[in-house]
Amino acid sequence: MAGRRAYVGAVSTDAAPVKPRRHGPAGQRLSDELDRWLSSKRGRTLGTLIEAAREKSFAVLFVVLLGVPALPLPTGGATHLFEVIAMLLALQLITGRDEVWLPSRWRNLRFDGDKADRFIARLIRAIRWCERWSRPRGRLFFGHRMTNVVFGALVLGGSVAAFVAPPFSMLDTLPALGVVVLSLGVLFGDAIVVAVGLAVGAAGIALLLVLGHAALEGIQEWLALTSTARSAGRHDAHGQRALMERARAYELDA
Repeated sequence: MAGRRAYVGAVSTDAAPVKPRRHGPAGQRLSDELDRWLSSKRGRTLGTLIEAAREKSFAVLFVVLLGVPALPLPTGGATHLFEVIAMLLALQLITGRDEVWLPSRWRNLRFDGDKADRFIARLIRAIRWCERWSRPRGRLFFGHRMTNVVFGALVLGGSVAAFVAPPFSMLDTLPALGVVVLSLGVLFGDAIVVAVGLAVGAAGIALLLVLGHAALEGIQEWLALTSTARSAGRHDAHGQRALMERARAYELDA
């Protein structure tokens, strides 16, 4: 990818704006690219996905990486690695990098097995559903260098929210889904899809903050009750010892 102008979906990292890429019959559909990657003989790794997505690598990786925690299933923290990789990629966008960089260990991360097959197949079906009605809208918002920075910051916020969500709470679902929809909107050059992604992500972060605050208050109350119970127990034990000492003193006097 050296020397190649890089895009994040419809977003150019050069100063000159470009038109959003059409994903219809005249252009290459994202779902078709993922389908070819799925059946590739070179293996389904992050490295081969980066090569297949080419100039759209950042946004495509966000869709795939955050697509797993976006599923309404308790993951128990198993998706933390995907979220960490997404954070690293988002930071690269924010700092102005135009090519994906990942350590070789992460580039070789494989998507194999029945669960991976089912996940990718469901993801492709969902993308094809979006492709049927999505079209380039709001061209004014795309094609600027600053768009990459804003896109990276939003992805970073959603990825962090998904990462800090308590395991098995499924509170990582909405922030991750927001990043997926946002990335699809950038790939399609569709401002409405972007707005939907922002709304979903904001709702997920708000829910995480509200429930997190309530859980924190509950923990504080539990700790306070535990401390009170321990204090009362120590007071009762002290009282019992005093009564026993008085009883022994009475028996001696008698």
